[in-house]
Amino acid sequence: MKKRLSDRHISAFRKLVYDQYRRIGREGLPWRETSDPYRIFVSEMMLQQTQVPRVLEKYGPFLEEFPDIRTLSRAPLRDLLRSWSGLGYNRRALNLRSAALEMVRRFGGRVPRDRGDLLTLPGVGRATAGAVRAFAFGEAEPFVETNIRTVFLYHFFPDEERVPDANILRLVERTLDYDDPRSWYYALMDYGVWLKKRYPNPSRRSAHHARQGRFEGSHREARGRIVRALTESPLDGKGLEGRTGLDPGRLAHNLARLIDEGFVVREGGKYLIAP
Repeated sequence: MKKRLSDRHISAFRKLVYDQYRRIGREGLPWRETSDPYRIFVSEMMLQQTQVPRVLEKYGPFLEEFPDIRTLSRAPLRDLLRSWSGLGYNRRALNLRSAALEMVRRFGGRVPRDRGDLLTLPGVGRATAGAVRAFAFGEAEPFVETNIRTVFLYHFFPDEERVPDANILRLVERTLDYDDPRSWYYALMDYGVWLKKRYPNPSRRSAHHARQGRFEGSHREARGRIVRALTESPLDGKGLEGRTGLDPGRLAHNLARLIDEGFVVREGGKYLIAP
């Protein structure tokens, strides 16, 4: 790692990133065509742990159904999960509605600009807060996400293993384009995507890298099947077995988890999505 960066090195790095952005920058991402904080907030919550092509399919229809914070805050969970289906990690949908409720209750139905306020919202960590501040408000907030991490590992830590994000964050802060953080972060992210396609993923050398378990056959897949079935209609145990194809033991285990997590309730012998 380079312990110190001169102004000349920083200028050269920015030029390289922006030059690449002009060549390979991604187009057709609707959340980049707006400065509306709500629309940007929704996109950032969707993009957590989900690839861009899947988000592109869901983003427009979701906003048509839930066009503003107050509408989202009042959404029945069944409608929300039906609209979210296909994005995975349904907990994020619940967090998104809970965040909308908090924004109505505490922030007058608006996305807060302050980092500390954003971090109090369900499902919002430092990366999401930083992205919302940069893209919605033009605030130069240093943060690290997967593609940004890739760029800095590739350029500044080429021979190091187990690199902590704290080391990367210092360089993000040092090289940040404080005049135009929105364009800078878009450029970094697109450069990171480009690097991953051409070289072994540098993020494997991050101290925070973890291989994602297989989705097929996992409990996460089973819970997704159950939620999809129940967004269509309430079902009893036998009906759920038939609709999901899950054996009784696996179905019971995952139903219990969904009930504990607040997604599913049982009424009159049938299971249904919680209100």
